[in-house]
Amino acid sequence: MNQTWEPAQDGVLVLPSGRSIRGRGLHYPLPAGPLPEFGLYLLGQQPPPVEWDSRWLLWPDLRLPADRPDALDAFREAWRRAATERVEVACWRGIGRTGTALACIAILDGVPPGQAVSYVRRQYRRLTVETPWQRLYVARFRGDTP
Repeated sequence: MNQTWEPAQDGVLVLPSGRSIRGRGLHYPLPAGPLPEFGLYLLGQQPPPVEWDSRWLLWPDLRLPADRPDALDAFREAWRRAATERVEVACWRGIGRTGTALACIAILDGVPPGQAVSYVRRQYRRLTVETPWQRLYVARFRGDTP
C-alpha cells in the first residue's frame, strides 16, 4: 500500500514523478498527522533516536556533507523509499541542508541540476539552499557520482 504524504501538508515537496518527501526542521515540534516511515537527518552530530527507520548523515550547519559518497547513497535511499513510504528529510531549521538534500533528490527524480534549487524554492521554501557552496554542490550534483 502506498503510504505517502498529502501534497498540501506543510513542508511536503512533490517531485515530478509524483513521489513526495517532507522537509522539516528538527528544532520545531513534530507536525500533526501521520509519522514518517523513514527519516534522513542531516546534522553535525548524531540525532536522538526516533520511532521510525532513520539514517543520519554527518553534515555540519551551513556546510556540505562530510562524506559525499554516503550522501549520494542516503539521497538515493530517500528517493527510492519515497515511492511507497512517508519519507522526511530534516536538519536543525529545515532550510539549508534540508533544501540542498531535497534539491539533490529532485535531480535523482529528473529535475535538471541547473533548475533544482529554483524547483525546491518554489515547491518547498523560498529561501532554502542557503549558501553559495550549497548551490554549487547542487549545480554539480549528477546522481551517478558523489
